[in-house]
Parts: sequence; structure tokens; C-alpha cells
Amino acid sequence: MSDVNQRIDDLVKQNDILLFMKGNATFPQCGFSGRAIQILKACGVDVRGIKTVNVLEDDEIRQGIKGYSNWPTIPQLYVKGEFIGGSDIMMEMYESGELSQVLGNGPN
Repeated sequence: MSDVNQRIDDLVKQNDILLFMKGNATFPQCGFSGRAIQILKACGVDVRGIKTVNVLEDDEIRQGIKGYSNWPTIPQLYVKGEFIGGSDIMMEMYESGELSQVLGNGPN
């Protein structure tokens, strides 16, 4: 496993809710990352308590996460070590109530 994959793997395994994004929870730096934060908030998640990784600050992570997850876009959400998806998948799961269940917050 490459160094960047090991770093990503450690982050995924050490954080119950982890969002790789552009910017951070307080200041998202792209519309899709902002949307991901809003979806998490709508599910009752206190985004100050989750781990976010700003891919704009680390190009190795920015490129490595795409290979790690086999998903070409950012943001990427992981919950309890499992890859959930990007903002479109998060929205679909939110609308069906599935995301709240995955996050442990019950139905919307």
C-alpha cells in the first residue's frame, strides 16, 4: 500500500464520519462540498464534530482518494469505514431516509 493510501486508510478507519471535501465544514470551497455539509446538517449531524479533509491543501490526498475509493469526484463521505458516495448519492440517500439511518440518526 502506498504512503498516501495508508494515510487515507488510517483516516477512514479512525473517524466515524469522514468527509473528503474542498474547503472545510465552516467554509466549503465548492458547491458540491457545500451541498454535502448541508445534507449532513439536515440529517442532524453536528458538522463541527466530524472529521473533514480539505483536499485543496494536500494534492497527494486529492489524487489518492479517487483511486482509494474508485470514485472520480470530491466530496466523498465515509461512515464507520464504509464509502458512501459523493453529494449526489448523499442527496438520494437523504431523500429516501437511508442516510440518516447510516449515520445513526434514524429516519429524517
